[in-house]
Amino acid sequence: MNVTDDGPVRRVTLHRPEARNALTAGDLRDLHAAFDPGGLGPDTRAVVVDAAGPVFSAGMHVDEFLTLGSVAEAEAFIARLRDLLRSVRTAPVPVLVAVDGPCIGAAFELALAADLRVASTRAAFGLPEVRLGIPSVVDAALLQQHVGLALAKEIVLTGDLYPVDRLGTLCNAVVPPEELPGAVAGLLGKVTGHTRTVLAAQKRLFETWQNTGLAEGADRSVAEFAGVFAEEETREVLAAYRARLGRRGGAREE
Repeated sequence: MNVTDDGPVRRVTLHRPEARNALTAGDLRDLHAAFDPGGLGPDTRAVVVDAAGPVFSAGMHVDEFLTLGSVAEAEAFIARLRDLLRSVRTAPVPVLVAVDGPCIGAAFELALAADLRVASTRAAFGLPEVRLGIPSVVDAALLQQHVGLALAKEIVLTGDLYPVDRLGTLCNAVVPPEELPGAVAGLLGKVTGHTRTVLAAQKRLFETWQNTGLAEGADRSVAEFAGVFAEEETREVLAAYRARLGRRGGAREE
């Protein structure tokens, strides 16, 4: 796995194409570290996860499951995946996954945990765990929100691989393979211009809305809104926005 920082974007590239980018326990630790808020620079505004080779990822390497000799070992292993996916959901900046080719199992869950998904037309997704005698777990729970309960149950219970055009609005953009880098860059350009303060607040709110009811979510939104005014960059952006409106004769700028 390669991790590089280029201006406002951290890029995490799965780089074991000879093994179809299958994930190991070590990869889970490295991925978790890549999303550690303490390791993200103050100028970072987004994280992109992509992959080398014709397969995004075959998911967890089956050998990892074969090493689990007890219930306790299995629980500790899957807890590491749970913690990684939580770090993706709660990262203080948007996380975009760029998928070209099959995206399977734990890698599919990583894509579900991300904020944005851009795929090529040859992307395909699946949760084959049931074929191995184990359930799909943790962030597979998000699948029904993207594709509906009926199709989510079909995907999980069959273990089949589904082309991206079967999955409705799962992805924010689906483009020919040669256009994938440009589509990723275009979406990044729309999200990396915001302040780190507001991105972090909005990411916390997404997690709040995911895990609370409407009334509690609205109440906690009040505190998030107020909290951004503790940072000078919030006032700077507001002042700059108002100045642009003044030059346009007061018309609202989108």
